[in-house]
Amino acid sequence: MTTQEHTLALFAGILGLLVIASAVGGVLAWRSGGNSPTIANLNARIKAWWVMVALIAVAFVFGKTGVIVLFGLSSFLALREFLTLTRTRRGDHIAIAGAFFIVLPAQYILIGIDWYGLYSIFIPVYAFLVMPIVAALRGDTQNFLARIAEVQWGLMVSVFCVSHVPALMTLDIPGYEGRQLLLIAFLVLVVQSSDVLQYVWGKLFGRHKIAPLLSPSKTVEGFVGGVLSASALGAALWWITPFSPVHAFGIALLITLMGFFGGLVMSAIKRDLNVKDWGHMIEGHGGMLDRLDSVIFAAPIFFHVVRFWWTP
Repeated sequence: MTTQEHTLALFAGILGLLVIASAVGGVLAWRSGGNSPTIANLNARIKAWWVMVALIAVAFVFGKTGVIVLFGLSSFLALREFLTLTRTRRGDHIAIAGAFFIVLPAQYILIGIDWYGLYSIFIPVYAFLVMPIVAALRGDTQNFLARIAEVQWGLMVSVFCVSHVPALMTLDIPGYEGRQLLLIAFLVLVVQSSDVLQYVWGKLFGRHKIAPLLSPSKTVEGFVGGVLSASALGAALWWITPFSPVHAFGIALLITLMGFFGGLVMSAIKRDLNVKDWGHMIEGHGGMLDRLDSVIFAAPIFFHVVRFWWTP
């Protein structure tokens, strides 16, 4: 099969699953009379999937540029959500403006021109050093360390980590030329499906809470069932990757674990900020960061594993 045929087959399968999921969700909502929070949450997740798949499909049509623009905009919205909720002061405004209008676009431009040696360290080295200097020159020392750390962490999760998704398109994998878009599809499908499957397994069989202070809805049973199910899905999707079925299962297991722990970290930050959701972009289901939280920790790990083992 050609790359185009692989992509069409993948999206046809996803579309079929979404149609079935939407139909089942509609029937469940009708039978419950619309009074079940669990079913409402499940349907909100399905709607979010429709949005994500539609956006990714449009981006795929435009190739590498479309994907970079999509995730660049996603980083902008995620960073905006993050910094809106943090405790910044007037003295941080220049540093924040630099984060939005210099650091963020520069990171994606570096990925666009495939300058790995710089985009891999641009934010955690250069931006992390320059931003506190800029903020310090304003002379506002109240809670300085906490304030600048929050801006830096916002850049790290919203821009640096997320930018590793389109960075997958820069990988030169022998025998896989021109198919890097499918790596993005693999990453997003496996990690996001793990999130949904953990929710479903948890609701069906969940008895033991895994981190009640961080995320009361997550259970050991949901975690195990969701991670293993999503890893099996990853193995089933080996045909769109340069991996064997065994490698695909192992990598899927790794990124679903990173996605789970990344979600816990983001939940801990929300608890610290005393908020339930990062935003209200998706009706009833939070903001951009709520949709990206499981991808944030998985994307850079996935990128570097593939780069180390599958590129010359």
